[in-house]
Amino acid sequence: MDLKFFIGPMSKNVVDSIIEFQKLSSKKVGIIPSRRQIDYLGGYSNNWTTDQISKYSDDLIIMRDHGGPGQGAEEDDGYLSLEHDCKYFDYIHIDPWKKYPSFNKGSKWTLEMIKFCLSKNSNIKFEVGTEEAIRRFEPKELDELLNFLKLNLSKDEFLQIKYLVIQSGTSLSSNQNTGNFDLKRLNKMVNVARKNNLKSKEHNGDYIPEKLIKLKMSNGLDSINIAPEFGLIETQIYLDQINDRKDLFERYWEICYQSKKWVKWVGKDFEPIKQKESLIKICGHYVLSNNDFNNDIKSEFEGIDQLIKTNIINKLTSLHQ
Repeated sequence: MDLKFFIGPMSKNVVDSIIEFQKLSSKKVGIIPSRRQIDYLGGYSNNWTTDQISKYSDDLIIMRDHGGPGQGAEEDDGYLSLEHDCKYFDYIHIDPWKKYPSFNKGSKWTLEMIKFCLSKNSNIKFEVGTEEAIRRFEPKELDELLNFLKLNLSKDEFLQIKYLVIQSGTSLSSNQNTGNFDLKRLNKMVNVARKNNLKSKEHNGDYIPEKLIKLKMSNGLDSINIAPEFGLIETQIYLDQINDRKDLFERYWEICYQSKKWVKWVGKDFEPIKQKESLIKICGHYVLSNNDFNNDIKSEFEGIDQLIKTNIINKLTSLHQ
């Protein structure tokens, strides 16, 4: 199956748009729920649990994004979350690197989590490696990681690994991609994936020109993750609708500010009281399932979901062209 784009399920509207786009275009799009978005106990995306999102539609291809320790709403080793992922999802991104950035520990955890998942579901498929913002990898290290896994997994077990996270210069901060694209690095990374019969996948494909995505794919990149950008599409529509309603703008900012979801995405010089619109753009999608948001903001705009879905489908169409 040729999946070029994996999209973060930032909200119910994003998921509904992907389902509709697939019917309209006959193309397939993967969704990549992080543990904070959707996990076995719920998450900020429509309050879905792991099993609920899997049962929402037969048309969804679901890959757990950043499965593992230190990636959930609460500090844990990630294994209980993985157990549910194995039962309900198609792919799991095995990512212990945030908590265990050393090569030896991260490799060992990767191996152990793969073996655990296969003991629960022998058909589950994997992505390995991590994005540059969590731990920078060199092509040689990626090759060493795969060799380590080959040595310690059976042939059939290793064949369940389908995707390799490659790095060519992407990172996110305050609705901007702050990475510097490196074509030579991309080519080296893609070669590691090809040598091991894996598909290359890059994370943090947000806020970059579509012509750059096309350039990357023309140089061998198989697929790319895009997440916060789709949340911003929805947030921006609310901001456009609010426009001259200062009371609603202030309320939206207040809900976002109190959620504290913006904190991890901004630098020390960020001023939340002075940069209210920026804060909403960073954080707006986190509160879409919040009762206060639905009662105080969304209820003012009848039919807004259809406008949001139209814009998201237009973005998906543009990407696939």
